[in-house]
Amino acid sequence: MSESEHTPDSRRQSTDETPTLAARLRAVAAWLGALPGLLWQRLRRIGPRVRMLRREHKAGNFPESNRRIIQFFLMLVGLFPMWHAMLRERFLRRRGNQAHAAAPVRLRPHPVVFVAAALTLAAAAAYFSLYTPATTVFYQGEALETLPDGAQARQITAEVEQLTADALGESFTLADGTVTYTSGLVRRSELGDPAALRQELSDAIGLVTRGYSLYIDGELVGSTQYEGALEALLAQLQGSSTSADTLSVDFVEDVEIVAGDIPTEKLVNLGYIAEIINSTKVGEETYTVVKGDTWSQISARNDMSNSELLALNPGYDIDRINIGDVLVLRKEVPYLTVKVTERQNYIEDVLYEVIYQDDSSMYQGDTKVLVQGEYGSADVVADVVYVNGVETEREEISRVMLTEPKPETRARGTKERPSWLPTGNFRWPCSGRITSYFGYRNTGIRGASTYHQGIDIACAYGTTIVASDGGTVEYTGYKGAMGYTVIIDHGNGYKTYYEHCKSFACSAGQHVYKGQVIAYVGLSGVTSGAHCHFGIMKNGSYVNPMRYLS
Repeated sequence: MSESEHTPDSRRQSTDETPTLAARLRAVAAWLGALPGLLWQRLRRIGPRVRMLRREHKAGNFPESNRRIIQFFLMLVGLFPMWHAMLRERFLRRRGNQAHAAAPVRLRPHPVVFVAAALTLAAAAAYFSLYTPATTVFYQGEALETLPDGAQARQITAEVEQLTADALGESFTLADGTVTYTSGLVRRSELGDPAALRQELSDAIGLVTRGYSLYIDGELVGSTQYEGALEALLAQLQGSSTSADTLSVDFVEDVEIVAGDIPTEKLVNLGYIAEIINSTKVGEETYTVVKGDTWSQISARNDMSNSELLALNPGYDIDRINIGDVLVLRKEVPYLTVKVTERQNYIEDVLYEVIYQDDSSMYQGDTKVLVQGEYGSADVVADVVYVNGVETEREEISRVMLTEPKPETRARGTKERPSWLPTGNFRWPCSGRITSYFGYRNTGIRGASTYHQGIDIACAYGTTIVASDGGTVEYTGYKGAMGYTVIIDHGNGYKTYYEHCKSFACSAGQHVYKGQVIAYVGLSGVTSGAHCHFGIMKNGSYVNPMRYLS
């Protein structure tokens, strides 16, 4: 029998009309008309089974079945002898007074009576085991699910309304007549699942979708409806940073994937989320200068040129940075910072010890290598931490010495050093503001050089100028555009120039110590204002003084 023969017509409402009372009555009448045929088919199936059970019973076999209806029938048949004995006993009691007056009457009910009763009960049990009262939920005339409890169906509708409102962040109520309910007898096999009704109704409304949202440090990046897609995307990003030596790959930021109901309009393509987490956002990455750092080293470690690093840190002098200076490395930072820990095994040089021997023929501070030292070697195992490819931490796990280092012997001078001897370090000749740096320039002043071979330090007229380091005065005098000039030979390949002086406080051939007054700031030569031009020559070539001043 097809489903349409025993399904109420009220379950096939048009999508734009609500079932009426007349339609429901027609559906019930059609169902009642089909009921006799259905019962007849059931009875025709039961007859052969009953005959088979009777044969088994006569043969002395105990019939068995897994079906509850048959078990019920067998129970009735099993009770038949007991019922027969009880009825016979009652009959004999009531006829006891006539036992001797007439021949005994033995009433034996016909088995057909009991079989008919059993079949009737079995038919009723079969019918109600196949059919049950239920409620079908319709959305805009389209059937969704059928539940045995109408109150539960209405409760689920209310829950979906509330969940939709929570996801949208505003009140939401279904319009009257959008959701309707039809009650009637249906096959038990047609009963649906409450969870399925909840999902189908939410999908039919279409404003909210079950999805998964990615949050980084509490900030929503994007949402998708595909389960497991965000986990796979993050795993792919971590996998691209792994190698054979990798111990772990983690994210520095707090990464969280949250499942829940999401407004459908806020779902985005998975590729869009991948593009975001592989890009950068506004923010600063900084570095604090430590001892031994140079501008070039910092820029090289961060894959940028000196000029690129200077563009991020305007106002700094690339030839003069101080410990504790905070340099901006990037104006944008990645959404996700990948932290990789690797177990590395390598051979490391072991520094040798330096042994000093005093030498009275050498000046204090001077040294000379007598026996060259040799580095040792060690087999090292260490855990190294990289953040976005830059090493941030190294923890040594084990060290095995392969070859011992050999110490180096150096002679160390003990003879007192004259004050005029050079120290090898240069101090500022005067205090002031730098108005022109080393290199190419265009001053607009007639006679001024286009390639500046020093730096100009602007200060008040008459300010004292001191020797940048100890040495011997090589020249004092007037040198054309340089004006009154002092030249000091430091005896170690370096010479310093002090130009545009007002007057001198030293003379040629004189030994001067570091910090000794040698001249005064003036306006001599080609100049646009009072200043000291300071230059350094190394082995016959001018060099940038900013690289040497401290």
